[in-house]
Amino acid sequence: MEHPLTQYIHPGCPPFDIREYEMTGGYAAVRKALGSMTPKEVQTLVKDSGLKGRGGAGFSTGIKWGVVPMDEHAPHPKYLIANADEMEPGTFKDRLLLEGNPHQLIEGMILAAYAIQAGVSFIFLRWAYKKAAQLLRRSIHEAYVAGFLGKNILGSGFSLEMYLHTGVGRYMCGEETALLNALEGKRATPRAKPPYPQISGLYGKPTIVNNVETLCNIPHIVNNGVEWFKGLSYSEDSGTKLYGVSGKVNNPGCWELPMGVTIRELIEEYAGGMKNGYQLKGVLPGGASTDFLTAEHLDIKMDFTDVQKAGSRLGTGTMVVMDDATCPVGFVHNLQHFFAQESCGWCTPCREGLPWVEKMLLSLEQGTGTAEDMELLEMHTHMLGPGNTFCALAPGAMEPLQSALKYFKDDFEKHISLHKCPYE
Repeated sequence: MEHPLTQYIHPGCPPFDIREYEMTGGYAAVRKALGSMTPKEVQTLVKDSGLKGRGGAGFSTGIKWGVVPMDEHAPHPKYLIANADEMEPGTFKDRLLLEGNPHQLIEGMILAAYAIQAGVSFIFLRWAYKKAAQLLRRSIHEAYVAGFLGKNILGSGFSLEMYLHTGVGRYMCGEETALLNALEGKRATPRAKPPYPQISGLYGKPTIVNNVETLCNIPHIVNNGVEWFKGLSYSEDSGTKLYGVSGKVNNPGCWELPMGVTIRELIEEYAGGMKNGYQLKGVLPGGASTDFLTAEHLDIKMDFTDVQKAGSRLGTGTMVVMDDATCPVGFVHNLQHFFAQESCGWCTPCREGLPWVEKMLLSLEQGTGTAEDMELLEMHTHMLGPGNTFCALAPGAMEPLQSALKYFKDDFEKHISLHKCPYE
């Protein structure tokens, strides 16, 4: 039988208040976990479910939690942070969760905090998400009034305080240790690891930082169990995923689908195919900091394993489609301009290398580039690659560039031979 509130669940409608959320099963997982499960049992359940981080790294959530000290000598307070600083170009999945069902995030955070015995939690929110901030403040207040936050939640002896922190708008804050510095009121630069945040994070205490989508999965895992969550997927990676498609497609958007749906299904079935007059040239499968894939990859599964085998990363799972009327050089130049602006400047390769890459791409676009520029761009993809910078910002910025040089090299060379952009 259809639930009487189901008719009101669709994009554009206000999210449920706490009464409506509870009527559809909300906070049942909190009652279950705090009433009949130990923190270790919650950790084990999430680990066995196969839930991987949905923010881009794809690391096991349960294993990440398991590093947090749990004995009687563990430092306190411990912290849980929801990373809602969604600034990856092409990515908008967390915004839909925050605006559509903020209590789901709060419930997931309560469960995650209980699992690691954190007493304080923060939602680190992107500055531009004004509507989400308003809804989260209301929902946090409702959760306090209902007894799901604060002291001695549901008489369990577990207490949790929750705060909303709005960031100032830097891409760098998406890196978890830079986020921690920003939360402490410091410059948003990454920290050296080790120590890892699970051991020494916010204010030097054990800290877990999880993505919004990751946390929103947890209530459903607690309610329905490991096998149910694994059974939702088409692949070895468990659960569902929020997939997005943007670009010159007929129906750009975001859909929750089984993990492992193919690129072809996403573009042709859900996004409605390419607009009339346009052909697919390439896709960034997981946001701006992932490698291009092309038409030959349309039948690969959009999961962590298969996308990596194809030479890219699942990332955030929000796909940017590049059509055949868009210049790859101009496309990549636009991305490098963004990354160069967003570099925190902490390490020399990123601070100096990204602006240099941007200038060379601009020269190619303006028709003044040379064959030497191609060699220098190739060099930069290695010099700014993994292991040569302090964090993953510059290596991520190199992914669309190195793959564009691989798949669309003719387009780069035409800019040099024609002394102009051939797409003009």
